Amino acid sequence: MHIIVSQEIETVCPEFVGAAVEAQVVNTPYSQELWDEIHALEDRFRRPASEQLIRRMLQGKELYQIDTLVDLINLASIAYGYSIGGFDADKFVGDTLTLGVGREGEPYEGIGRGMLNIAGLPVYRDAEGGVGTPTSDHERTKMTLETTHLVVLINGYDGNEQRVAGNACFIQELLRKYAKSDGGTITLYR
Repeated sequence: MHIIVSQEIETVCPEFVGAAVEAQVVNTPYSQELWDEIHALEDRFRRPASEQLIRRMLQGKELYQIDTLVDLINLASIAYGYSIGGFDADKFVGDTLTLGVGREGEPYEGIGRGMLNIAGLPVYRDAEGGVGTPTSDHERTKMTLETTHLVVLINGYDGNEQRVAGNACFIQELLRKYAKSDGGTITLYR
């Protein structure tokens, strides 16, 4: 997978650094061991943040359980505070993703959210169109229990390459523990 950061992103966020984790995985409906780890993090990690998942925890609400891949990506996002997208890479059109800015009227169907207005938001696009934004990944490339080729994208708008890389290594560790994976490969990009 090739990832390009567009000039429009470089202009508004010159310090951006991202990481992609690409791996072969086995998804399952539920992992008790993963949820034990998530609950341990909840107990230790209650701090203000803008992430929707952390807000749920701060409100005393349980995180929603989807499947092992979604749950471990949520854990990685909570642990590091980055916006992270997880995708079934076999559903991408082409072998290149470009991070750009959403356009007015650009069609985008968020997972379980219907059509969304992504104008002005950062958006990853494949050859067919948008696949991921900070608010929702696209219905077309969502992970399912049949997903075996995973791509996870970590968005470091703070420019902290070391922390972004640490988040990617943490995802690899989770994939080894819970998704019968060798952890795959990490690619940093700017």
